Amino acid sequence: MIRRILKNINAFKKTLLEVEKPVLVLLGIYFVQGVINNLGHPVTPALVTSTGIPDYMFGFSFATMSLGLVVGGPIWGILGDTYKKEVFVLVGLLIYSAGQVLFGFVDDMYWKIVFRFMSGFGVSAAITLLLSHLIGLSSDKTRAKNIAKSAALMGLGSSVGYLLGGELNVSPFFQDLLRTDLYQNIFLIQAVLNTLLAFGLFFILRSQAKYIKVEETQSEHPKAIGRSIRHLDDLSVNLILFLFAILLVSIGAINISKYLEVYFNSLGYRPDFIGRYVFLTGVVAIFTGIFIVPFVLKLKRDFKVMILAQALSAIIIFVMFRLPNLLLMLYTVFMLYVVLKAIFAPLEQNYISKHAKNGRYGTMMGIRQAFFSIGMVIGPVIGGFLYDINPLLVFDFSALMFLLGFFLLLFLEKRVKRELGDIKVNS
Repeated sequence: MIRRILKNINAFKKTLLEVEKPVLVLLGIYFVQGVINNLGHPVTPALVTSTGIPDYMFGFSFATMSLGLVVGGPIWGILGDTYKKEVFVLVGLLIYSAGQVLFGFVDDMYWKIVFRFMSGFGVSAAITLLLSHLIGLSSDKTRAKNIAKSAALMGLGSSVGYLLGGELNVSPFFQDLLRTDLYQNIFLIQAVLNTLLAFGLFFILRSQAKYIKVEETQSEHPKAIGRSIRHLDDLSVNLILFLFAILLVSIGAINISKYLEVYFNSLGYRPDFIGRYVFLTGVVAIFTGIFIVPFVLKLKRDFKVMILAQALSAIIIFVMFRLPNLLLMLYTVFMLYVVLKAIFAPLEQNYISKHAKNGRYGTMMGIRQAFFSIGMVIGPVIGGFLYDINPLLVFDFSALMFLLGFFLLLFLEKRVKRELGDIKVNS
């Protein structure tokens, strides 16, 4: 067993050394972005509660941020395919910084919702265009592995961000130095760091443009944007069905992610506990990305694995919250769900990227982000009302979404097999 683990570690070191420098730099950026983007998350439930906003409005608050992702994803993707990505990443992240500060410092719940939309719209530029840039830097052979590494590092960074955000809030040193006991100051720190990241990314992406392996259609002429929009008509029925499956999965996943935090807060757990727990899930996710995802990719059964992941996720989430000793279940059974989620993400992104035509990865990833974010809008809104009735209903609803995603993916697999005959559904 130990010998096998050491072998996997050595294989990972070899893989890391084989990664080209531009890709390695971008993977590091994914980690940093994950840290910064999640500094405010562990204190958000407490911030919302402290202003007297009802629990269901937490769902609306997060849903409007996701709506910003829905609107922004395709727009930034199209703009990035028609002009220079680094410009739009810079602009988007600056909008995100402003939205986060304003969200933290205003008390009116309706203005909070407006600024959450602003944050979502801004950050969607980096989410969409960094993935597009990573795909452009990757060869066909390394694309799936690089996407898996980026997802794992983003997940680890997100977990570190949760951990730091929670510790900042309760640390006596930072409370004296930066008044981090005031929740809004966490958002101010986040905005400052994010602004520095925005300018750093501007110069990094500009310097890496020459390394893009796939010729991307870029033009400063406004007509190029119209041509990109017309490419949306090229989406196949199978791809649209797959995107709807992603939508269902995202509804379930986001409700678990966000309402688990609200549930912790209602049970009296402090932001630092939330941060430490999410950090642990991130460690599990990156372990999965490094050691398990490469093995899964070698199986060449991506679609079957995605189907199985949703079936198991539905069972785990439905059963887990009905078992005694919830805290024990969260540190054991729930971690299997984290593993399945970490496997599913790079597989679905790789599947979608293979449908991009003429190097228009920004446009395709923008469409993917829009569908994913629609789920992130619908989920928290429904979840807010369900949580008010009974917290268990939120997690039951998530299990139902995973189950529907499972059936849709199963239907899609059979549909593609009918169209392609004996060709495996793995493109």
